[in-house]
Amino acid sequence: MTELRMRWRVNPFRSREVVTPPPRGPVRRFHESLPGYAPTPLRELPGLAASLGVGRLYMKDESARFGLQAFKGLGASWAIHRLAAKGVTLTTVASATDGNHGRAVAWTARQLGLQAVIFMTTHSSAARIEAIRNEGARVELIEGSYDEAVQACAARSAEAGWQVVADVGYEGYMEIPLWITEGYSTIFGEAEEQLAREGIPQPDLVFVQAGVGGLAAAVVDHYSARAAQPAIVVVEPTDADGLLTSALSPDGTPTVSEGSQRSLMAGLNCGAVSLTAWPVLRRGVDLFLSVDDQYAEEAMRRLGLPVEGDPRIVSGESGGAGLAGLLALLGYHAFRGPREALGLGRDSVVMLVNTEGATDPASYRRIVGVEP
Repeated sequence: MTELRMRWRVNPFRSREVVTPPPRGPVRRFHESLPGYAPTPLRELPGLAASLGVGRLYMKDESARFGLQAFKGLGASWAIHRLAAKGVTLTTVASATDGNHGRAVAWTARQLGLQAVIFMTTHSSAARIEAIRNEGARVELIEGSYDEAVQACAARSAEAGWQVVADVGYEGYMEIPLWITEGYSTIFGEAEEQLAREGIPQPDLVFVQAGVGGLAAAVVDHYSARAAQPAIVVVEPTDADGLLTSALSPDGTPTVSEGSQRSLMAGLNCGAVSLTAWPVLRRGVDLFLSVDDQYAEEAMRRLGLPVEGDPRIVSGESGGAGLAGLLALLGYHAFRGPREALGLGRDSVVMLVNTEGATDPASYRRIVGVEP
């Protein structure tokens, strides 16, 4: 059993300084102008909350955003909009992906009449590859890891004159990933309004899954402007825990995960952290947590086969990773320390994000036992 490989780190670099990001109104207004825009639902799960022993549990469900089964269209569309507004001539855009970001780039390109070339690994699921091709993109399959696909995309794009629209920041490529993270701010602006209608000013704890860290950075950006900030927990697979590994380094230096990057949570299989996201996460995350795939599978089943009274939420392997972290934190004996450090208990208001639906339907059927 691989459970002993799970790790945690209460962030020693956490700062309580109030940091106000630039206004996100222009981002929200841009998204509202796109065809098919609608706020995604914030679903309360009282039955699951009671069974886990927490006060209230909410999940922002991104599984139907723009019809892409994932949240990534928010970041890709905003970044390409910013490039065009800056006067960059665009003909072909390129990116590396485990599935969702690449589909979002291809979707945006198709709407604008651009070409898209998406780099994926040969380990990618056939369903995710086909979804990207159905957006009109060319898919280039690369032997190796996601990080190697990122490198291949950068090299080929430089040769061909393609515009890279990747969500990971690396040396020489730092501006566009910041725009992509800005795009994700719409999720949390919507959620804040939805919680306010419930009479809740903000959650006590936010669990967010992380690959390279862009979505998690958006969470920190959103809440760091508040004097009373919720605790933020970042959840990664044990096989791809670059953020946790970086937090475990003596001085908080970005450090590549030693994992195999073959987790079931395909959208989180990233070894290297985004250099644009890491400084934000280093100062703003309370707890870094890595979990095994069994918890992701349990999360999918808990959401897809809910207790009576709870809504059914279709969540893919990465989509339920925030809940996987909560399940592990509450159920795994070695996580007692961080659980107590967070004060997680019967009065806690917890928010999660379902970042994807059943982007691999065959995998969903195998794990949950029902149709998506």
